[in-house]
Amino acid sequence: MNRRKFLVAAIALGVFGCAPSAIEAAPFQPTRFSVQVRGSGPDVILIPGLTAGRDVWETTARALPGYRYHLIQVAGFAGEPARGNARGAVVAPLADEIARYIADRRLSRPAIVGHSMGGTVAMTIGARRPELVGKIMVVDMLPQPAGLVGGTAADLGPLADSLRGVLDSPAGRDLFASLITNFSPPDRGNRRSDPDVVARSMQELARIDLTDELRRMRTPMTIVYAVRDARVRDSVDRSYRTAYSAKPNANLVRIDNSGHMIMLDQPVRFRQALGDFLRR
Repeated sequence: MNRRKFLVAAIALGVFGCAPSAIEAAPFQPTRFSVQVRGSGPDVILIPGLTAGRDVWETTARALPGYRYHLIQVAGFAGEPARGNARGAVVAPLADEIARYIADRRLSRPAIVGHSMGGTVAMTIGARRPELVGKIMVVDMLPQPAGLVGGTAADLGPLADSLRGVLDSPAGRDLFASLITNFSPPDRGNRRSDPDVVARSMQELARIDLTDELRRMRTPMTIVYAVRDARVRDSVDRSYRTAYSAKPNANLVRIDNSGHMIMLDQPVRFRQALGDFLRR
């Protein structure tokens, strides 16, 4: 082989042999969420609920060192631009992206903790990508989210669809934005969620029922749920036991005197439950 042919062959090998490796090495950049990584140790993914930001987990993560926390921020919630969530479905594609993030970062079967809508996302990942997940904690969410307000996916789904009409006018968007504020975590800098992203998320949640998928799920699960009023304790207990009966080995943990934001309403007891879950 003469010098010229040798150089051409070397260049070709560099272009066609090395370039794919360089491309494969580029990390996946999610568009439906952002993530901040804190600490070191076993991986734990923390997913907030509807309209909430990653900061709802701050105190919890600081109080339980010894883990590498991946604090998720859903695009369109708590002041973050909608980006990949600007159109279409939110919940299922978000679960897909988090699963891809786990695989791309080569996390070793992390624990996933999800509050409210984040719990739905966690269950979706556990059911559909079980090889990626070590264990799951669901915080104050049912497999059928409509059950939180006493409904079912069959009867609340069409009602949720009417939200789209509300958002068609500026006045409707303003009204919905004010409603979001009433159901959001305590104000942390007036970071408003995108009403359209929230409405589409609510529509999707209203139609979700993961009960059948739970029957097939082998991933260990802990469900932490709140009871604010002792007078309804038995009723809430029955609701959660019935909803998760499809997964007989699920560990149910009740936290009394708490609203939906358990990690903020009862931080000490929530941290105890989370610590027990992570050590189990």
